[in-house]
Amino acid sequence: MQHLFIINPRAGKKNSTARLMDRIDALRRAEGLDCKTMLTSRPGHAEELARRAAESGRDVRIYACGGDGTLNEVANGAAGAEHVAVTVVPVGTGNDFLKNYGEDATRFSDLSQLWRAPVHELDIVECNGRLALTVVCAGMDARVADDVHKYSKYPGVSGKNAYLTSLGFNFFKPLAQRMIVTCEGSTTIGEYIMVCVCNGRYYGGGFMPVSEARMDDGILDTLIVRKVSRATLLRLAPLYAKGQAWKFPDIARHVRGRQIRIQSREPFPVSLDGEILHTKDAFIRLSDKKLRFFAPEGASCNRTAHKYVHP
Repeated sequence: MQHLFIINPRAGKKNSTARLMDRIDALRRAEGLDCKTMLTSRPGHAEELARRAAESGRDVRIYACGGDGTLNEVANGAAGAEHVAVTVVPVGTGNDFLKNYGEDATRFSDLSQLWRAPVHELDIVECNGRLALTVVCAGMDARVADDVHKYSKYPGVSGKNAYLTSLGFNFFKPLAQRMIVTCEGSTTIGEYIMVCVCNGRYYGGGFMPVSEARMDDGILDTLIVRKVSRATLLRLAPLYAKGQAWKFPDIARHVRGRQIRIQSREPFPVSLDGEILHTKDAFIRLSDKKLRFFAPEGASCNRTAHKYVHP
């Protein structure tokens, strides 16, 4: 079996790639493993490398070394391949995916725990042909995500700080957009601030729209937030961040199902684990594919999930 480390050299702090390469070499020598490292050089490169490995037909474990964007690309390239398993080695500043693992998230930095870790199948969300692992959203939060990269270029602004900066600027722009939202055969038309489709629980540097969302239950949890005043939105935001938007049932509607469609006359951004696409018609569904994901022994993607206790 090959152990393929796909490394995003732009993720993380200066010299993190060199230190990671030393750790990989130490693992290779200690365990006698067939380790291969490949560095990405452009957007989409991690997906290309993962797909090439999947198409080789060889048994391989792929380590996405970076942040959520690197993992998203690797998942798009490797999902559905029975002979490929994927994990993430956190290097980037944004690791919302690993927050689903709670206190076990730090164990993903220990390569000695990863190389022979058990494999579990995770659900995947599909939107217009692209895949996501945690959250797909449209509306204000997607517009915020669309602008994050712009603000993260500034010194000292990264991760959650970049998200909060973008959120601040977008807060003073029009909050809602007229959308047609169809979920499990029920269609509503209105002005919505956001439509958030959750497979996992975290995005935007740690915000948690739906605390009950689980990545292996075959169900998507969708939160639909109607237009409200800025004052009301400010009152809702702290609860929304903690997964308690259900306390405002007249504003935030929670729907469970396997597919949802969002349409609008004007193009709108859709965020897939922070990766952006623009469309007038987003068809989001639970993919037929699964991602074979390996995690340290005893680690659970539902470590921080709450029980479903409200209607």
